[in-house]
Amino acid sequence: MKILLDECIDRRLAEQLSGHEVKTLPQMGWAGIKDGELLRLAEGEFDVLITVDRNLPFQQNLAVLDLVVLVLQARSNRLADLQVLVPEILAIVDTAPKATATVVRE
Repeated sequence: MKILLDECIDRRLAEQLSGHEVKTLPQMGWAGIKDGELLRLAEGEFDVLITVDRNLPFQQNLAVLDLVVLVLQARSNRLADLQVLVPEILAIVDTAPKATATVVRE
C-alpha cells in the first residue's frame, strides 16, 4: 500500500510501517496545502492517508474519495504516543474501507 503521512505526524513513524511505501507531506512538496486539495492530490497517488486531524471527516466529503483515511487518536501527536498505534494500523490498513474515516485509538 502507498501511505501518506499528514504533516502533524512525526516522519519517523514511517519507518515502523513496514511492508508499505510511506511518504510524508513535506517529501511530496505538499506541506501547507489545505485539506480539500490535499485529499484530491493524495487520492491520485496514494491508497491511504494517515492523519491526527479529528475534524477532517466532518469538514470534508470523504464519500467521494477513492482513499482510505485513518485518523489516529492518541494522547498527543508525539512519536512515543503514536507508536503504540502501529500494530493496529498494520492490522487494518489493508482492509479499512475507502471513502470514510477509520479511527485508530489506544
